Amino acid sequence: MWNPDAFLEQLVFSEPPKYSFSAVDQEQWSEWRASLKEVLVQKLALPDRSRASLSPVLLEKTDCGDYVRELIQLETAPHLTMPCYVLKPKKLKAPAAAVIACPGHGYGSKELVGLLPDGSTRSGEPGIYKDYPIELVRRGCIVVVPEMLGLGSRRTANDAGKEAKETSCFRLATNLLMIGRTLAGYRVHEMMCCVDYLQERPEAAADRIGCMGFSGGGLVMGLTAAVDERIRAAVISGYTNTYRDSLLAKPHCSDNYIPELLSYADMPDLFGLIAPRPLFIETGLEDAGFPVAGAMKAIKRLRTVYGVLGCDSRLEQDIHPGKHEVSGRASFDWLVRQLMA
Repeated sequence: MWNPDAFLEQLVFSEPPKYSFSAVDQEQWSEWRASLKEVLVQKLALPDRSRASLSPVLLEKTDCGDYVRELIQLETAPHLTMPCYVLKPKKLKAPAAAVIACPGHGYGSKELVGLLPDGSTRSGEPGIYKDYPIELVRRGCIVVVPEMLGLGSRRTANDAGKEAKETSCFRLATNLLMIGRTLAGYRVHEMMCCVDYLQERPEAAADRIGCMGFSGGGLVMGLTAAVDERIRAAVISGYTNTYRDSLLAKPHCSDNYIPELLSYADMPDLFGLIAPRPLFIETGLEDAGFPVAGAMKAIKRLRTVYGVLGCDSRLEQDIHPGKHEVSGRASFDWLVRQLMA
């Protein structure tokens, strides 16, 4: 009798978000997009982009057979540096398409490039990420795999000695929220720094930069593509849903929550900002954290956005039979096609 369910239902879900998509023509879409993008940038509390100096430093270079793996370091903000792996095909056709491949929760960028937490080469099965940056570099793309703030080698000193998959998301997210910033905002900012970096590399095609992210990486890359129109095509794997069916239905990492955002837009509205650029949604039938029923609602909503713009074919989906994991059975080749066209 005393549970707060009715209270939450009335307070959180009784009114549709202010910018819930309802446009019926391109003029209304344009007004909607401009307004919602401004709100998203504001709620993310993006850092000052002019203060990112990059100052790239090459730390190591490894021959991986048919591609080369570089480890570089970028300056993304005062007192903040980010290591990234850069995978480059040996038989590169420059200027080449490039992809930013964003990790989700786990032990960071090493997990995506076939390495163990100590940096040694992993043997056996690749795990839920399916080594997808390696799949993309073998299809001819330059791939940047950034170490996300709070994961892997970028955990706080207190967390660095813990088990490799432990993250610093909670400490970073809560500290930043207390000063009016967001962890998601800093992560989006750093992915935009990766775009800056790729545009500085002469062997990368500045107008053919795509992105792919899984789980928490799907959040970051989806929001990055929403605000940064330099990204030509995006794959969001294991994340696209409605807030009611996913992040507000069960506990998720604190890095997912952005103050006031649901008052303005649901997740498919935010990812709808990517339109009319190509977008691919990948979802597992058995994904417990981001249920397929919620994913289908979000995809239906996204189809409305793309439909108003007359570009339905630029939104594709793959509902695969797996759990919370990358599939790649359609998304890898799709992304390469979008960037090679």
